[in-house]
Amino acid sequence: MTAGQERALAELWPRFGIDWPPATLPLDFPRIFGRTTPLTLEIGFGNGATLAHLAAANPARNYLGIEVHRPGIGHLMLAAQAADLANLRIIGHDAVEVLTQAVPADSVDEMLIQFPDPWPKKRHHKRRLIQPAFALLAAGRLRPGGALRLATDWEEYALHIQEVLGACPLLKNSADDGGAITRPAWRELTKFEQRGQRLGHGVWDFEFIRAA
Repeated sequence: MTAGQERALAELWPRFGIDWPPATLPLDFPRIFGRTTPLTLEIGFGNGATLAHLAAANPARNYLGIEVHRPGIGHLMLAAQAADLANLRIIGHDAVEVLTQAVPADSVDEMLIQFPDPWPKKRHHKRRLIQPAFALLAAGRLRPGGALRLATDWEEYALHIQEVLGACPLLKNSADDGGAITRPAWRELTKFEQRGQRLGHGVWDFEFIRAA
């Protein structure tokens, strides 16, 4: 945690943060953002670089980030302050609990999960975020026609994502072959991903659409 990130958590939280638990549940996004417009929700935004870029590039859209790593939250709030982002809010809590307790059904237009922890050891697979119960939970928070977009650099996890989300009755894979899609233009390459490409590592992107 840098001094700047500590300052951001102390001084910028009232502007960008949503306390947990919120005063009222579920969250009222039109009230929180002061307008009714499409909402993108990112789970596990890391240092927030992608979320800050998207919020700056799409001021007519609302963005909500969920992350438990406090330095990453501080980093994103500094970026949000520098860009004067009025369309960005942050929750520092477990994403499953947030989706379960605070996010209304059919309220999210786009959900992003970029490079979730693959928990590569078999005995740890139960800790993975992408599980059948989570697929139903996430899909239920999307509006009909809304998109769940994911990326992973772990091939075995990519197959797991494809299988689990492909079996969810509320989701339909956008890929004609039921697999991964071409990396979307909006998703900037991270430094970690660029290093992986130099080493010959693969990256798999997925897009699943909420059924009517």
